Order: sequence, then structure tokens, then C-alpha cells
Amino acid sequence: MTTFPSSPFGTEITSDDIVAKMQTFSGWEDRYRQVIQWGKKLPTMPDELKSEQVVVSGCESQVWLVSQNIDGVWHFCADSDARIVRGLIALVMAAYDGKTSEQVQAFDIDGYFEQIGLITHLSPSRGNGLKAIVEQIKNLASS
Repeated sequence: MTTFPSSPFGTEITSDDIVAKMQTFSGWEDRYRQVIQWGKKLPTMPDELKSEQVVVSGCESQVWLVSQNIDGVWHFCADSDARIVRGLIALVMAAYDGKTSEQVQAFDIDGYFEQIGLITHLSPSRGNGLKAIVEQIKNLASS
């Protein structure tokens, strides 16, 4: 089993941290720039983990997502070939990485995205891709 690269999302940078930071911005352009900055902090997925089997369907960009459950706690590694999508993945990882199945299922992702105040500014295809990533995580955590 390949070890996932260490990620600050879900541990050092939590969903509460994301919401607090995003609420300091008044305009969506600043939020967008911050999302791209978080995407730069997302570790690159090792090439050996990238395969057709782990591609998230429903995303316009290439998105890969793998998971491990260690002692009842879920760890995710995800990556994309698009900068903004890497940032959106970071937002999702902050919400779900390092959580139990129960915590993953119970997390109010719609409320989280609403608090961030960015989703209404995403294109429909990006929004659908984001939903596809969340659904894949929830499905993995329910198995």
C-alpha cells in the first residue's frame, strides 16, 4: 500500500479555518485567489496512485481520488490537473480528511459551501464536479 503524502487539510487546516478565512474577504475574486493558494498547499498525488479506476466521473477536469481507512479514520488523497480544482479539492479535504465514517456522513457540506460564499461563482460544470467529488468521498466512507 502506498503511503499518502502528508496534507495539512483536515488536520492543520480545518473546515472551520477555511470558513473563518473566507469570511474575511468581501469579494469573490479574493476568495477565488485564496482557493488557488490552498490548492498550491495540496500535496501532489504520487503517479503510482493515479489510474482510470480512481478518476472521479462527473468532473470536467481530470480528478483522481483514493482513500484509506486506518483504525476507523478516513484519509483521502486527491489531485487534479486544474489549479482551481486543486483548490476546491483542498476545501473538501479540510472537511473530510481524518474523520470517521459517521463524521463524513454527518458533515453539512452544503452549509459549509454556503458559509464559504464561493459556490455561486463557480461554473455549473465546476459545481457539478465538486458535487461528484463529495459524493465519491461519501460513498467510499459508507463502504
